[in-house]
Amino acid sequence: MRLLVYEHVSGGGFAAEAIPGSVLSEGFGMLRTLISDFKAAGHSVTATLDSRIARLNPPIDADCVVPVFSSLEAQANLRKISEQADAAYVIAPETDGVLQSLVELVEQTGTASLNCPAIAIEKVSDKVGVYEFMRKLGLPLPETIMFSVADDLKEVTKAVRGRLNFPVIFKPSDGVSCCGLSVVRNEEQVAGGVDKIKRESLSRHFLVQELIEGAAASVSLLSTGSEAVPISLNRQDVTIETPEVCSSYSGGLVPFDNPLRAEAFEVAERLVNSVLGLRGYVGVDFVLTEDEAVIIEVNPRLTTSYVGLRRVVNFNPAQAIVNAVLKRELPRHSKSCGCTYFSKVETPNPTVDALETTYRIDEIVSPPFPVIDNGAASALIASYGATLNEATSRFREAKKRVINTIDRGM
Repeated sequence: MRLLVYEHVSGGGFAAEAIPGSVLSEGFGMLRTLISDFKAAGHSVTATLDSRIARLNPPIDADCVVPVFSSLEAQANLRKISEQADAAYVIAPETDGVLQSLVELVEQTGTASLNCPAIAIEKVSDKVGVYEFMRKLGLPLPETIMFSVADDLKEVTKAVRGRLNFPVIFKPSDGVSCCGLSVVRNEEQVAGGVDKIKRESLSRHFLVQELIEGAAASVSLLSTGSEAVPISLNRQDVTIETPEVCSSYSGGLVPFDNPLRAEAFEVAERLVNSVLGLRGYVGVDFVLTEDEAVIIEVNPRLTTSYVGLRRVVNFNPAQAIVNAVLKRELPRHSKSCGCTYFSKVETPNPTVDALETTYRIDEIVSPPFPVIDNGAASALIASYGATLNEATSRFREAKKRVINTIDRGM
């Protein structure tokens, strides 16, 4: 088929704006690996790229790359190329309705969308609504209170003190990753938690949740829209900071060997099967305690764990997305072999020669593009091994090679 793959951060959604290097490394990493897998399955792929990235001739296997110079041009190209394609896949955050609006644009062209339908994205992007939905299903959730950013801070503090015990988690109602996320340890930090949400999100509502102690994890699933199958349990390396410090997601491990794997699979499958229209690739975030898999988020889209998942499963996951959406077929004998450790690595901005040298390092799925002026860049490195020790050892070697390459400038 003729496919369009649009990734919002690297594909032009931030054109003429500053692109956060850390977010760019995740976005380009997902774009590059998904395109590579679509190509391996025999499809022809067109992608758009922010002109600042396109001029660096990045390592990407697309048959056609369209440079984008403005965010308006990005949307126009998405519409135009979708009309000429057999199917399209959008990778974008749910924040501020971005993913939903872009998928709606594709749907309006009449081209087959490989994403969840916009109406399903809207449903699960509303954290307030989806938490109530999951609670009615009896799924394991953190105790949660909903607020407006306009609410009086004294009333917020009083409500939290009355129903929850500090420390608690503050997060915007439509945030993704660690945007606006804080651990608020006492009443004195409540104002800072709300200010951080206002600063990092346009959301008018936010959630306060009990802090669940355990391992951050996610389940990757494939779904036909009516039937889902869990593919892998993934570890997430997340650092949740107090309001004055940025929280962060750095990477993870696929697969994650944990005693609650079967329970997490069962809960994730039940949730996805209960939301009409969730299809293709879906991620469900958890905190795994000593005895329970507690749901934290639902992601109706490709997640960064894909860069690790694709190396360990016994099928092509990009083609599996096509099969699930267009043929309503799911992989029935999914197995994993070995493991992939992946993480972001902050570096100085490389010279052009050094950047091009990093293109040839196999473990780098997203090079450290020098697209911002603060002198910092971010690479995403994914290393595969038969064992965790082998994977992490190869990661350390690749990281050292990247840093040495940039230090030498060549």
